[in-house]
Formats: sequence, structure tokens, C-alpha cells
Amino acid sequence: MGFLDKAKDLLSKNADKVDTVIDKAGDLVDKKTQGKYASTVDKVQEAAKKAVADNAGPVPPGQQSGHVPPPQPPPTTPPQQQPPTAPPTS
Repeated sequence: MGFLDKAKDLLSKNADKVDTVIDKAGDLVDKKTQGKYASTVDKVQEAAKKAVADNAGPVPPGQQSGHVPPPQPPPTTPPQQQPPTAPPTS
């Protein structure tokens, strides 16, 4: 049994508990933002609950059930240039 299979199994066995956690997390966000994003939080909660009901959704394309894709190397960033310094004033 692969990792995703185990996760789906745990979600299906504990869906009611996961729904409760989703509700509590949304309530916490509403409290911290003073309800400013309440409609967006509600939409996210419903989407999360739907994902749980669907057993965490389908396996992403190119990934077999239970297999984690290899890590991608971090993007390379150009070296930081130092700002020019002003000539000393006498």
C-alpha cells in the first residue's frame, strides 16, 4: 500500500474529523481577519470538504499511486550585485 493509498484510507476513515478541522481552521481565519475574507474562506472550506469526500482527489498526471515524484532542483538565481559606493569626500 503506497503513501497516497494510506492517506486516502485515513481520510475515508476520519472524514468527519477532517471536516471538523476544516471548519475550525476556517473559523480561525475568519477570527484573525475579522471576517474580511469570510466568503472566500467559505469557498475554500467547501472545496476542501469536497476533496475529502472524493478521497483526496485523483492522482496527479504522471504520478503513480503511492509514488512521490523526485524533487526538483531549486531555481538558480543570479548572484547579487553590490551597489556602487560613493567616492570618499574630503
